[in-house]
Amino acid sequence: MPTHKRVWAIALPMILSNISVPLVGLVDTAVVGHLDGAHFLGGVAVGSTLFTFVLWAAGFLRMGTTGFAAQACGAEDGTTLRRVLLQPLWLGLLISLAVWLLQQPLIDMGLYFLDSSQALLDQARLYVGIRLYSLPAALANFVLIGWFIGAQNSRFPFLLLLAVNLSNVLLDLLLVVVLQWGVAGAAWATVFSDCLGLLLGLFLLRPVLLRYPGRFAWLQALRLQGAAPLIRVNRDILIRTLALESVFYLLVVQGARLGDEVVAANAVLLNFLLLTSHGLDGLAHALEALGGHALGRRDPQALRKVLVVATLWSLVLSCIFVLLFLLLGQPIISLLTDLPDVRRQASIYLPWMAVMPLAAVWSYLLDGLFIGASRARAMRNAMLAALLLYLPLAWSLQGLGNHGVWLGFFCFMWLRSILLGGWFVYLWRRDRWIV
Repeated sequence: MPTHKRVWAIALPMILSNISVPLVGLVDTAVVGHLDGAHFLGGVAVGSTLFTFVLWAAGFLRMGTTGFAAQACGAEDGTTLRRVLLQPLWLGLLISLAVWLLQQPLIDMGLYFLDSSQALLDQARLYVGIRLYSLPAALANFVLIGWFIGAQNSRFPFLLLLAVNLSNVLLDLLLVVVLQWGVAGAAWATVFSDCLGLLLGLFLLRPVLLRYPGRFAWLQALRLQGAAPLIRVNRDILIRTLALESVFYLLVVQGARLGDEVVAANAVLLNFLLLTSHGLDGLAHALEALGGHALGRRDPQALRKVLVVATLWSLVLSCIFVLLFLLLGQPIISLLTDLPDVRRQASIYLPWMAVMPLAAVWSYLLDGLFIGASRARAMRNAMLAALLLYLPLAWSLQGLGNHGVWLGFFCFMWLRSILLGGWFVYLWRRDRWIV
């Protein structure tokens, strides 16, 4: 029972806060989905995908930070814990500056392969151009959340994410519904909420730092001294994330070639996937923190207990999502958009979302296990292998239309899980997981 309590002490606040992320997406979709035209919703979907590509490409700032922070806490090394915080914050700022300088060619390249209407592309360009203003704050929030999770403090990420997402919802309603700013209003709502989250996150640092005494080595952090392990892990996670984002981008491209209504319908359905991923990520975060802590203490028995408990509850939660989507999928679609063609298209492909949690649960759980162990190279290799297997499969399924798009994605999720799970079993059976 103590292991169950420890897992849920971290997982429950993270699930509640994580669920608020797709709820923001639901509100975005609902307020834009009721504007007069599918190109508005499609534009937000495409623009959000392009921005998310940049954001998730820098997701290593969270994932890499969590494992090293957890291991520093396990070793009770406050100075290393501070360095693990400063270095990814600095890297996030450098990434933001680079993206700002290259934003126009990056946006042009992202829209080049989309065979959609000019009205949709214009809305996408407007949305992503505004969202980029908040990139430094969004990346800093990634670092802070990962660092808090690694320090086994799930309450502060809960407060940070809740503040970001609740403010986003309120600003969505104000700017889009009340002030009629349209797609620009949805983008500005996210910009303001990301900045608010950063201010709150910086305020919450002090109590955690007091718990682990140490010193800030500012010059070493800015020069990235001692950052070689972090950079290696971040490099591998970056490659892994780019491979994953390529799959999501291909999903958008394939949908765009089937018409604006299909793009909009897929945008509605992706909210179901986001709800699943962010809910299951709460348990994956618990496995990251407790698994990394066990590795820091060199305690294989504790790691085994945490893995078993996290797996059990992840399966239970994935089954709950399946039932939820089967029973409430149609009402949710109707809530998100009142466009008849979009509703009809989304309803046709809803069954794919109902079964998706059964395939997705394993990949999220295994990601948490490998992140806590800072085994980014294995994650990279498994993702690249899954991508290479997925690409010819996606090409061969084009004749099935949008059903082929979702079938290919479903198979991709299974490929991720099988490859990563097989590698873990191989290392564990040979006593090579804890080095």
